[in-house]
Amino acid sequence: MSKPVRVRFAPSPTGPLHIGGVRTALFNYLFAKKHNGTFILRIEDTDQNRYVANAEQYIVDALNWSNIPFDEGPQINEKFGPYRQSERKDIYKKYADELIQNDKAYYAFDSVEELDAQRNKYQENKKTFIYNHHNRLELNNSLSLSAVEVQKRLNNSDKYVIRFKTPTDKVLQMQDMIRGDIKIYTNTLDDKILFKSDGMPTYHLANIVDDHLMEISHVIRGEEWLPSMALHILLYQSFGWSIPEFAHLPLILKPTGKGKLSKRDGDKLGFPVFPLEYKNQETGDVSCGYKENGYFADAFINMLAFLGWNPGTEQEIFSLKELVQAFDISKVVKSGAKFDVEKTKWFQHQYLVQKKDEALAKLFLLQEKDSRLKGNDKANDLDYVTKVVSLIKERATFVTDFWALSNFFFEAPIEYDVKAAKKNWKEGTNVLMSELISVISNIEDFDSKNIENTVKEWITSKEIGFGKVMQPFRLSLVGALKGPHLFDIVALIGKEETIARIETAMKKLG
Repeated sequence: MSKPVRVRFAPSPTGPLHIGGVRTALFNYLFAKKHNGTFILRIEDTDQNRYVANAEQYIVDALNWSNIPFDEGPQINEKFGPYRQSERKDIYKKYADELIQNDKAYYAFDSVEELDAQRNKYQENKKTFIYNHHNRLELNNSLSLSAVEVQKRLNNSDKYVIRFKTPTDKVLQMQDMIRGDIKIYTNTLDDKILFKSDGMPTYHLANIVDDHLMEISHVIRGEEWLPSMALHILLYQSFGWSIPEFAHLPLILKPTGKGKLSKRDGDKLGFPVFPLEYKNQETGDVSCGYKENGYFADAFINMLAFLGWNPGTEQEIFSLKELVQAFDISKVVKSGAKFDVEKTKWFQHQYLVQKKDEALAKLFLLQEKDSRLKGNDKANDLDYVTKVVSLIKERATFVTDFWALSNFFFEAPIEYDVKAAKKNWKEGTNVLMSELISVISNIEDFDSKNIENTVKEWITSKEIGFGKVMQPFRLSLVGALKGPHLFDIVALIGKEETIARIETAMKKLG
């Protein structure tokens, strides 16, 4: 690329960061790293009425947990700072004034009541009120008023906004990196407000000025900003600035039905739509997050990457480094990407089984340290817990699944599956189990394979069905007909524990 790649993620601190926002940040990050560029975080807090105090820290924490930290931003390498728009307030008025001086913008003194009256008038005629070229000379602004009257109002500190003077009768040719050629007839656009009466710029002006001053080369953002693309390009042209390349990402759609994925969908179907748990400081409401629900950050990011992008190969599991290498923005699709709850769990499972057993064992112990493993001697043996994890992780999606899959490795069952017992513990089962105890007692090399061979040879010699022994055997050790390979369980819990559990089952079930 001819100039250094500089991209920005510019969220508003109005609440928790939706996974759609994280996906936007991720695609910006991947694009920047693919081209040896810079990924910037800018906080767009011009809307002070919706500002939430802890939202900015949440954004930073979410990006850090997702392993997509920013290169520049608040308190980080602030060479183009400050990176909060509220701290750049004095910058924007100068540029709004420049547009007025060059006849690219104008003062509008219309009151709320006057604008409401106009809307009602249009509504009565079944039309939509648009403030632009066809009526701007009839409204209360510096284009319709004399220069003397305008200056008088400014001197009197009358309330005003600054509106962009949209060019008329112009066909605007635009290029989007994902959507290709786009044409807009400027007469269909309204004269957007650039500067508000409270002395703050609107998103449109602040966004363009900041992107220019921060030397942003590519604007990669959500599809919801596509209608603003024409205005932003016109603003660049009005200032005589070079225009960055634009790319508008597809929406993330709800799993069922139509429309954009929302918190309500997550609440209804039982999945998170935020990366981290979020507590609303005003209401006390808590929204669940992927981290707290047990998802690994790398699985979460891998899942997000496939919402709207595809490498064009069969590969689905990508490390972050591999995603950077494979990412091509031309392979981002135009159409919305439907969120798939089960596919999200599939990614989590793939990452879980790939992780080292000892690392998972430590997570398991950390999670269980104050609950069911507390005081259990076997929980103090990391090697033992690691072996347990190696046997059950293929059946798990989350580390939180481990206890239900492995509790019998740590404590003998005190209850037995009623249906399984009724079906598999017959009149002669106690006799068979007593003989099995003798067989197990005489095994010296207590290795899973050796135990299996010895027990199966004994069953074969008795000329009985394997189920008559194996089912009650498993029931004795586990309490149900579940769990990993039976002889792996036997080898791990040991000879004495195995015999003790069979004897207990004989007493309770026989």
